[in-house]
This record gives sequence, C-alpha cells and structure tokens, in this order.
Amino acid sequence: MRESSYQKTEFSSIFNFQRVILLTNELGGFRGFKMAKIQKSIKSLEQNEELSKLFFELASESRLGILQKLEDRGLRMQEVARVLGLGDTETSRQLQRLSEAMLIQKQADGVYSITQNGKLLLEFSHSFEFVVKFKKCLVSRDLWRLPYQFINRLGELSEAYLITDVSEMMNSFENIILGAEKFLFCIGRKPIRSLSVKAGKPVEKGVPLKLLFDEENQDYYQNYVQNKYFEMRVIPAAPAIMVVSEKCATINLLSLDNRQDVRMFYGQDPKILKWATDLFQYYWDQGKHFE
Repeated sequence: MRESSYQKTEFSSIFNFQRVILLTNELGGFRGFKMAKIQKSIKSLEQNEELSKLFFELASESRLGILQKLEDRGLRMQEVARVLGLGDTETSRQLQRLSEAMLIQKQADGVYSITQNGKLLLEFSHSFEFVVKFKKCLVSRDLWRLPYQFINRLGELSEAYLITDVSEMMNSFENIILGAEKFLFCIGRKPIRSLSVKAGKPVEKGVPLKLLFDEENQDYYQNYVQNKYFEMRVIPAAPAIMVVSEKCATINLLSLDNRQDVRMFYGQDPKILKWATDLFQYYWDQGKHFE
C-alpha cells in the first residue's frame, strides 16, 4: 500500500519533535550547553534516525515481501511484480526504496538480489515476527529468565505452534518421549508420575535421557536411579519447562509470577530443535551432578 504524503509528513514531524526532546533531556535543559556533548548527542540521534528509517522500510508489506522473495533467489522486476501481484510502477518504486536503503542491489543483467544488510535485517525480523505472532501469550511470560543470547534467538521459534489445552499438552509430552530414538532432554520442576513412567520406555531401549531440575524441587527426585542411559543434574532455577528429542520439542516459558500453565510452544522445525537443544546444553554444562 502506497504511503500518503500526509503520513510521511506526520512521521517526519513526530520524529523531528522527538529529536528536540531527546536532545534537550540528554543535555539537562537548554542551559550550559557544551559543544562536545552537543556533538555526541547529535551523532547518537542521527544513528537513531537511521534506525527509524530502516524500520520504516520494513513497515511496508510489499517491501518486506520483496526482501523475503529475494532471499530465496534473484528476480527481475517483472518477476517480482508477478510473484507479489504488484503493478510495474509500484514494484519499481519499492525496489528503488530498498536499493537506496542498501537492502537489495541490481545486478548488471537486471536481476535484483538481496544484500548482506538485507539478509541480516530479515534474520532479525524473525524475532519481531515471533513477538507479534504470540503477543497474547508473551505478555505474561518472564522471558528475562533466559540467557541474553537465547532471547536474541527467539526468532528461531517463530514457526512454533502454541498449545493451549491440557490434554494436548500431555499428548505432546507423551509423543516426544515415546518417539525419541537418539536422545531425550528434559528441564522440569516437580515430576509428573505418568510421564516419568513413560520416560522409562526409551531408556530401556538405550535412548540417552538427561534431566535437569531446580534445587527447590530436588527432593522429588531422590528415588530416581541413574545409569549410563539416564543422568540428572541440578540447576539453581529452571528457566523454562522443556522436553526435546531429535524430532520435536515443547517449550513452556514460565509466567511473570514464576508459574507454569498449559500454554507452551511445540514444533518440529530444525531451528526450534536447535534453539531448544542449545538452551538445554547451556544449563546442562552449568548443572551440578545429582547424587
């Protein structure tokens, strides 16, 4: 959709007003300006303006669609127009804007390709996609329990499916446990007896099972017997409730009041599995052996 001149003017006016406010606040008012501080503040604001422009380019569904298509392969203008259902004039305008933003580039043969900047921006956009897609759930989740590097990678969960039903939650746990053939990793709190019994099945077949749980609940695991296929470690606090195998994963991010509910993310996408196994390994390496 074409942005109106009014929208552009309004955006520019609001942003320029924000620049004045930010500069005034950073300098502590209009008195006692120091040139070095002014120059530093202006440079910071200029960087903010560039960032705002970049986000503005992604605010168009057409431009975002072009970037996503060019990530797969290079396309000529007519191909872009046909794939996205745009007119030639609109396609040309959007390609020009993306080129000026250095997100795409036109080759000598007329084919447009995505730049390294464009690839990076798309990679970062997956995290925004995850937040938008699951905003009703995430608003009550305490994401800051997670290590910073995993918060940065939340976009890898954007293809997940949100489970909201108790029976579906239990079925997903059971399917992952019984379907595991190479490994089974779990992060938990208090054990669920029915699942604990089922977890013994893959262990009996020689599937390695590793279990992490928090110190607060270690008494519940005193009677669990470890062997070469079943290991346990203790961590200060569980960042999430999670079950992951080589096939699929369930991830339950804890609420702001440190509780677990039925809403959890389920997925089989390789990126989801990588995120989940990496998170598990991060805490496994820090865990204490449970005797």
